[in-house]
Amino acid sequence: MKAVIIAAGESTRTEPITADTPKPIIKIANKEIIFRNMENASPLVDGFVIVVGFRKEVIEERVGNSFDGKPVQYVEQKERLGTGHALMQAEKHVDGKIMVIMGDDLYGKDDMKRCAKHENCVLGKEVDDPGKFGVFLLKDGKVTDIIEKSPNPPSNLANTAFYILSDSIFDELRNARRSERGEYELTDGVKSLAGKTDVFCEKVRDYWIPVGYPWHLINANEFILSRMKDALNSGVVEDGAVIKGSVSIGKGTVIRSGSYIEGPVVIGEDCDIGPNCYIRPCTSIGNRCRIGNAVEVKNCVIMDRVRIGHLSYFGDSVICPDANIGAGTVAANLRHDGTNVRTMVKGKLEDTGRRKFGTVIGRGASTGIKTSIYPGRKIWPGKWTEPSSIVKEDVR
Repeated sequence: MKAVIIAAGESTRTEPITADTPKPIIKIANKEIIFRNMENASPLVDGFVIVVGFRKEVIEERVGNSFDGKPVQYVEQKERLGTGHALMQAEKHVDGKIMVIMGDDLYGKDDMKRCAKHENCVLGKEVDDPGKFGVFLLKDGKVTDIIEKSPNPPSNLANTAFYILSDSIFDELRNARRSERGEYELTDGVKSLAGKTDVFCEKVRDYWIPVGYPWHLINANEFILSRMKDALNSGVVEDGAVIKGSVSIGKGTVIRSGSYIEGPVVIGEDCDIGPNCYIRPCTSIGNRCRIGNAVEVKNCVIMDRVRIGHLSYFGDSVICPDANIGAGTVAANLRHDGTNVRTMVKGKLEDTGRRKFGTVIGRGASTGIKTSIYPGRKIWPGKWTEPSSIVKEDVR
């Protein structure tokens, strides 16, 4: 069995994080989403086929031609015509049963294993907000119908978009018609297949973490770090620094005196941390980062080569690679009225579902000293703010 990873889309809802980077290679807790899924799938498959499109060269260069000793092949979806169309591009590279993984969500190893016992199987999860997802209808544990997003869903069993399918799925997809949005939907093929043979449904017992919006990276980071067991310290911790809880420190990293770090926290390689900074729980810091004097970060995803100048604060935020944060920059993460933070996504104000959400700063962006950022505002890649700026709207 081969795993087909659908990784062709542009992921516009997660901008500015994905404005110039394919979502599958975004790091969560310092490891790419695609590698987390490939690690979990590897014991069950004998190879990988990755369907690429947007910035395909970035994925191909990062993943390479093998993973865990197993071959990795690439096929391009030149036109974005839906998930069914994406899977069709892999047909010549697979034979028999296949595992289908959406490249921008996180799936648990145990759930993959249970699904793989079937010839045809979907993975569902019972959710409190089924109107946000397509849902399955079942009879005796088998799929009878798949209903796309609906304001009044007839089920709370969300479609996680993880599948085990026989290669007969390709015949069903060839006969599928375009949906209302002009795409060939994989769900239409699965629904058609379920009308001809048993398609079982396993329910999530381990985890499924959809990453559809920027704040979902924070949710995923919290979850992954909460499961971190073996924290490895390969760096240097100076006298006077305090390390509490599960804290992983990479090779070549220096934790300077006066730094106070509360786990779970993961810090990459060749970082310079402190002195006198406060790194609070559920923070991941990438490789070659600089966290300056008297900086406080809490529940953040800080990616590679980020520099945060002294006297700055970030909470519940995402900072993309190569961003440079001027001294005294403060990102507010809480509204005065205590209601959920809302943020603009594709021209629409979206409720994040989070009482605390700070900012998202894109790749290579910079802030001038003493910049203040309102909750939920974002700065696009390569953009900058002047000293003492107050960011009330997204900087694009």
